[in-house]
Amino acid sequence: MGAISSLGIGSGLDLNGLLDQLQDAEREKLVPIEQQVETEQTKISAYGQLESALSTFQDSASALADGSLFESLSTNVSGEAVSAAADETAMPGSYNITVDTLATRGTLASEGVDDAEAALTTVDQDMTFAFGDGSETTTVAIAADSSLEDIRDAINADETAGVNATIINDGTQDRLALSSRETGADASISDFTFSDAAPFAADTANTLQDGTDAALNVNGIAITSPTNQVEGAIQGVTLNLQSEGDSTVAVEQDTRAVREAITSFVDSFNALKESTGELTSFNQETGEAGPLNGDSTVRTVESRMRSVLSGGIAQEGDGFSMLSQVGISLEVDGTLSLDNDKLNDVVANDQQALSEFFAGSGDNPGLAGQVNTAVEQMLSSSGTVSGAISGSENRIESLGDRYTSMEQSIGQTIDRYRTQFGQLDGMIAEMNQTSSYLTEQFDSLDAQLGR
Repeated sequence: MGAISSLGIGSGLDLNGLLDQLQDAEREKLVPIEQQVETEQTKISAYGQLESALSTFQDSASALADGSLFESLSTNVSGEAVSAAADETAMPGSYNITVDTLATRGTLASEGVDDAEAALTTVDQDMTFAFGDGSETTTVAIAADSSLEDIRDAINADETAGVNATIINDGTQDRLALSSRETGADASISDFTFSDAAPFAADTANTLQDGTDAALNVNGIAITSPTNQVEGAIQGVTLNLQSEGDSTVAVEQDTRAVREAITSFVDSFNALKESTGELTSFNQETGEAGPLNGDSTVRTVESRMRSVLSGGIAQEGDGFSMLSQVGISLEVDGTLSLDNDKLNDVVANDQQALSEFFAGSGDNPGLAGQVNTAVEQMLSSSGTVSGAISGSENRIESLGDRYTSMEQSIGQTIDRYRTQFGQLDGMIAEMNQTSSYLTEQFDSLDAQLGR
């Protein structure tokens, strides 16, 4: 009897189908492991959300821990004559500013030519520009056979020329129009010459406009500037002259930046609280739970944050020691609420105490510094959140090993079934052959006996 090449051929039974069903039943043992891996992966993703919310809150705390925030100054400008910006060296004060003239660029035009595209030069030569009283000059190389357009392009391509060039038409002829690249009297173009036969000369009859310095008055002091951006007239303040006229510039503490930083601190903490609430939620009606429901890591984070925020800081004298004193309250549900009126009053009238409360002074890190330290510890490689992520990753690795081991065991079991089914198939095939043989013999005997 030859070997059976496929299960069921010898016996006529659907042994392959039966083997598939047994294999499916065996692989059901893998499902709990797959579900546990999926649960741990979901936890890792949830820890990532917690990590992100904590990091955002830490950023807002870091902003408040920077004492320079409470020292920053802003400018408040009335009038249209100037705009202003203050840096860290500015001093609070009010300044009356009168702009008499703005800084302008000098302009100069050439005599007219009939054709802007026709060659005007016969040899290579230099075109020299004079500025101010003529003591400052620049030189641009002009190639032979250059047209008015070529001369324009050569000037504009030279970064050191000190002028920009365009072509204007006065109704009958084309002229080269030159404009100083910088404002002010010293940078004002006053003339130009050629080193060889000049194709045209400067037309100063009615087209020359001298560049001027800006003239302004700051609190009674006359000031000139070659540009409309004036630095140094007021310590730490840059004035941008807009038009002739009067303006008042008030340099004052930047209360807006402080309010925005404190509001961001409250909002980012509440966003953290909302995130932990979603991650640990449980719906009694549906039975659905958040991925970190009952998780000790979240409880640790919330407990640490609540302890820092409610503990306040030790202060000497009349300084602030609790969040409630600056208009921030820790509510029963764990969120922070902000009393804007109280905050505005504190920001406007007691920036120094506010700075000492959030940013600290001396050896006292301040509340924001304490928050920053606490979050940094929890997010560090050995911290609470990182430890939880590492724990889930280790469990996934262990589950992977179990999954591989069980898969191998299932494979061995199915191989054993396949061998046994092969033996059964062969045995049934032999029995069927024996039965057929005996049936034939009995039929033959009956025929001989005349039955």
